[in-house]
Amino acid sequence: MSENVCVSHRAGVVTPFLVMDILEAAHKLEAAGHNVIHLEIGEPDFDTPECVKEAANKALADGETHYTHSLGLLELREAICADFATRYGVTVEPDRVIVTQGTSPAMLLLFSTVLDDGDQVILSDPAYACYDNFIRFAGACPARVPVSEDDHFQFRPEAIEQAMAGGAKAILLNSPANPTGTLLSAERMDKIARMADAHGAFVISDEIYHGLVYGEKEHSALEFSDRAFVLNGFSKLYAMTGWRLGYVISPREYVRPMQKLCQNFFISANSVAQRAGIAALTQAADDVARMKATYDARRKFLLPRLRALGLHVANDPTGAFYIFANAKPWAEKFGGSSLKLAYDILQKAHIGVAPGIDFGPGGEGFLRFSYASSMENLEEAMRRLEKYAALA
Repeated sequence: MSENVCVSHRAGVVTPFLVMDILEAAHKLEAAGHNVIHLEIGEPDFDTPECVKEAANKALADGETHYTHSLGLLELREAICADFATRYGVTVEPDRVIVTQGTSPAMLLLFSTVLDDGDQVILSDPAYACYDNFIRFAGACPARVPVSEDDHFQFRPEAIEQAMAGGAKAILLNSPANPTGTLLSAERMDKIARMADAHGAFVISDEIYHGLVYGEKEHSALEFSDRAFVLNGFSKLYAMTGWRLGYVISPREYVRPMQKLCQNFFISANSVAQRAGIAALTQAADDVARMKATYDARRKFLLPRLRALGLHVANDPTGAFYIFANAKPWAEKFGGSSLKLAYDILQKAHIGVAPGIDFGPGGEGFLRFSYASSMENLEEAMRRLEKYAALA
């Protein structure tokens, strides 16, 4: 970087999203003529359901191409509330919902509203790679609590209690979790919510992978706490990553502060995408069931194949579309570096995988495999990985 370029401290502390670095390196290989199998990114490989696209086309034809209410279309907020009533038995009023251009902007609005300089936010280690940067960008400090593969990467309430001694402002939950596929039990969520309430802290629950669960049931933080903030969106469950549509459900007293930020920085979410979101919530159940069943079949295929290669997966993941595998014996060849291992696999086997270090110090030595890819791709990836393992 030129010495004349002066980057703000706020921007300077943001670290790279290593998964995207791997993806971009994979694209270079593809541009050179190589076939790369992408298991590094968390993006559904399915097309958006037809009913959703039809709703968007109708919105365009009807001229719905203008700003909406800064909180989002009332019809969409009502559909979100109806979904929560059906799915969790929770009553949410539409004036507590803020619709955003994806879940990441919702996170930015929320953290900018509730966090001050120096505030601590408790999150698991490992956890979604971008949480740290969102928290630091708001001037706050991530307080990581290690979770163990032997305990299915579950948050331990007693470990959180110990971390709360530092006066944390919030506890950040992600269930089902990225990168581990972990689903928090209702009992642990209840204990964590009670603990947060006792310390005057918020529960912030990222529920973006809700609906993608296998053999278990997910729970919303709103089942256990009135002080919870819920983040969610349409990217994962409805295969709508490019539509950029998400939302935050907030205690009523924090809606207006977030709305003011939204008015100034975003104005409103995309009008056409919001109409598409209504269709997703009200018409796409059969499409979701089909996609979920396909993910589950891929999960069941991939788990034994990875274990047969010597990649340790202590417990079957039961949510999202990730397997977080312990690859420490392989990583030792590269000084324990999961990043160097991921690049080596990309260069030699032409498979993109996510390095565990991207998700925090507790992820070092692990690799995340996304099964949001076709069975044909997964079968070929395992053949390539078997050859790689034989040479490693």
